[in-house]
Amino acid sequence: MKPTKRDLRQSRILATLADAPMLRVKALASALEVTTETIRRDLEELAERGLIARTYGGAMLRAPSEPVLSKRERQLVPEREAIARAAQPRLKRARTLMIGSGATTAILARRIAFEMTGLTVIAHSFAVATALAQNPTIRVLMVPGEYHPEEGAMHGGAAVRFLQGYSADWTILGASALSPDGPSDALIEAGDVYATMLRQGARNMIVADHTKFDRMASARYAGWSEIDLLVSDHAPEGPLARALDRGEVEMLVAPPRQV
Repeated sequence: MKPTKRDLRQSRILATLADAPMLRVKALASALEVTTETIRRDLEELAERGLIARTYGGAMLRAPSEPVLSKRERQLVPEREAIARAAQPRLKRARTLMIGSGATTAILARRIAFEMTGLTVIAHSFAVATALAQNPTIRVLMVPGEYHPEEGAMHGGAAVRFLQGYSADWTILGASALSPDGPSDALIEAGDVYATMLRQGARNMIVADHTKFDRMASARYAGWSEIDLLVSDHAPEGPLARALDRGEVEMLVAPPRQV
């Protein structure tokens, strides 16, 4: 079947957003030489298909579905290791940590186990807890709750209630996506857990590689004003960089390992 003008236009919208991840309706209408009403209809249809996320006055690509944790752990390993090397020294004065699930946080947990002693860590991820168990001086409190097998982590009301009884010097979380509105996760179940961890942390850190920039996922768990530090392998640009500035988020770029 020959593609319609609408099909071709919507394909061009997706291609344009891939190059410029956040665009306004007027800019898209001008680029495609159609009315703003036509663009708004196209964006609504693309949003209903789960391909984009609508923003105020525009659109942004939606983060692709994340593979299971065991597969993510084999991806972007040098970038995640660089992030862990840069992030760990910021924690050296901490005595209590809360750490969320994810491939990057698991690598950071291994570095914490190697570099630090005498900590208490509150974790809902078995990968994080297992990494920390290599160091017998680190006490791990495992969060109870409903087990999510693909993520290897505990979620749900029991997890949230448990976390509310503790506080931490630092909360460290990963993210599926980072947009100007804040960090978000592909798992809706993780949103409440992460938001609770952030409320219990004296300082809050996000560790996420550059592939998460300028994307939105299902569960936004914080605004940038709630985050103290973002550690990544590249510095963001454009609307995301400006949002970090407005939120007074410190940006730490992880240098690559010198050969």
